[in-house]
Amino acid sequence: MRKSAMTLFALGCAMAFGQGPQPERAIQGGTIISRRDPAMRIELPRTAKYVGGDRWELYGIADCEIHVFVEADVKKKVRHLYWVQFEQYLSSRPELQHNYKTQELATFAGFDTYVRSQFGKTSDPAKEGSDLEHVHTLIRAKGYTLPPEMINLRLVRLLDHQKRKELMIIYSEDLAPTGQTVDGLLANGQASDAWAMMQKAILSRAERRIHLLPRR
Repeated sequence: MRKSAMTLFALGCAMAFGQGPQPERAIQGGTIISRRDPAMRIELPRTAKYVGGDRWELYGIADCEIHVFVEADVKKKVRHLYWVQFEQYLSSRPELQHNYKTQELATFAGFDTYVRSQFGKTSDPAKEGSDLEHVHTLIRAKGYTLPPEMINLRLVRLLDHQKRKELMIIYSEDLAPTGQTVDGLLANGQASDAWAMMQKAILSRAERRIHLLPRR
């Protein structure tokens, strides 16, 4: 990204969220360029629109940087959401490390990745100060709205042996086009058989839409 564009990007973040650490990663169209942790390009569909980024100390324990893209209809209702997060615990908290379930470990784009899919209602309030709250703030600031119910796929790649740095990508879709509902996918508190098939399908779509490539 040219220096002038980078400057405008930084100023936009500062105006939206106040003074503080600025996002390090550069945005070029639908691509995130990261120079470290990890050094790579994350390419999203050309139809994905960038709604903004933020960087702050998450709960006072981690350096957190997010970038959010959406695909939406003409009324700005989100159909697809891409939430990319770079996170590492602060040096002041050396005892902390990321822990994920071993049964979630799989391969995505050639990398060992913790994969988890979920569904839920977007009306559930986000915890104050959470990364989700920051994502919602970015979306609302650009006039977008979320559908009532969504499905999502969380992809986490740990970046160091100490498990203190991670790249997290959450890909979410409007649930309505599937013909399913949150309540319909639950039977006696357990996910239905339909959900098992939907999990495979959303992973396949994410693999087509999200590309992790070496940094040029």
